Amino acid sequence: MFTKEYLNQVMYTIAQSLEVPDIVVLLILIAVSIVLVGTLLAEYFTEHIRLKVKLPQLFDELNSGEIPTAECIRNSGLLKRQKQALIELTRHPELTAIMREALAVRLITEEQAHYDQIVKVSDLVAKLGPIFGLLGTLIPLGPGIIAMGQGDTYTLSQSLLTAFDTTILGLISAAVAMVVSMIRRGWYDNYMSALEAVMESVLEVEKKNAGQASEPIKIEAETV
Repeated sequence: MFTKEYLNQVMYTIAQSLEVPDIVVLLILIAVSIVLVGTLLAEYFTEHIRLKVKLPQLFDELNSGEIPTAECIRNSGLLKRQKQALIELTRHPELTAIMREALAVRLITEEQAHYDQIVKVSDLVAKLGPIFGLLGTLIPLGPGIIAMGQGDTYTLSQSLLTAFDTTILGLISAAVAMVVSMIRRGWYDNYMSALEAVMESVLEVEKKNAGQASEPIKIEAETV
C-alpha cells in the first residue's frame, strides 16, 4: 500500500526530473522568438514594403477594359501571392459565373489559411512561454525550500536564481512572439482586404466580358 511519504517522494522525483527538459524548451522558445524577429524583418523588406497598390486606380483600369485583366494585375502594386491568385481566376474563361465565384472563394480561403499558418507559430510561442516559465519557477523551489530548512544558503540561492532566470526567459519569448503576431495580423488583414476587393472587381469584369448580367458579389472566407 502506498504511503503519503512514498507518494510525495514520487511526485518530487517526477517534478525534479522535468527541470532540465523545461530549461531546454525555454532555450528553444527563446531561439524561435529570435528567428521570428528575423523573419519578420525579412518579410518587411522583401514583401510588405512592396505592397503599393492604389485600389481606385486599379479598379478604373479593370473596368475600362482597355488593358487585359491579367496585364492590369501583373502591372499593379499587389504582392506576388495576390497576383498569382487573381491571375488564376482569369485563366479559366470556360467557367460559368457561379463556378468562377466558387473558385474565387477557394483562392481566398487558401490565402487566409496560408497567413493563419504563419501566425500560429508565434501564437504558440506566446502561449507556451509563460507556461514553461512558470514550471521553471516552481520546480527549483522544492530543493530551495529543503535547503532553507537545512540552513544551506548556497543551494537556496542557486534554486532561486534558476527560478528567476526561467521566468525571465518564458516572459521574454512570449512578449516577443506576441508582438510579432500582432504586427503580422495587421499586415495580413490588410493583404486580405485588398485581395478580396480586387477579386470582386475581377469577377465583375469577367462577368461583363462574358456578357452576363452583373449581380452583387460578396466573397467571404472564414479565418482558420
